[in-house]
Amino acid sequence: MRNGWGWLALSAVVIVLDQLSKQWVSKSLAFGEMIPVMPSFNLVLAHNAGAAFSFLAGAGGWQRGFFIGIAVVAAVVIVHLLRKHHGERLFCLALALILGGALGNLIDRILLGHVVDFLDFYVQGYHWPAFNVADMAITGGAGLLIWDSLKKPEKTVRGEE
Repeated sequence: MRNGWGWLALSAVVIVLDQLSKQWVSKSLAFGEMIPVMPSFNLVLAHNAGAAFSFLAGAGGWQRGFFIGIAVVAAVVIVHLLRKHHGERLFCLALALILGGALGNLIDRILLGHVVDFLDFYVQGYHWPAFNVADMAITGGAGLLIWDSLKKPEKTVRGEE
């Protein structure tokens, strides 16, 4: 996509879907409320003050600024990479998904002080940590980055071309 603008539009779609889904769940459920949807899947309203898998959730508050800073730096780097490598479709698809997810969760951190999670998958009583649309985009994007790196091994690091 020319100059990376299309990739940024994809990131914007991820942000909109993430924020709309979080707003819907936040209006529909009380904090901690769980609605069984099907075997091994519930909707639940959870708040995560930490990072992935609630990492540093109980750290006393300093982690909010730390995670905001990381997200801002990551967003700047990703936008730069999208513009520089806009013709590398799989690489940019991965980055666009990661950017949209990171910014979706960043919005929550800035406005709410925590990230809204609501997808609860479980097997035989073991629950995977609740997550959201932004988390799915980040995870999918990371998987695509791995696939891209395995698909076409390069002798140089991307930034050195």
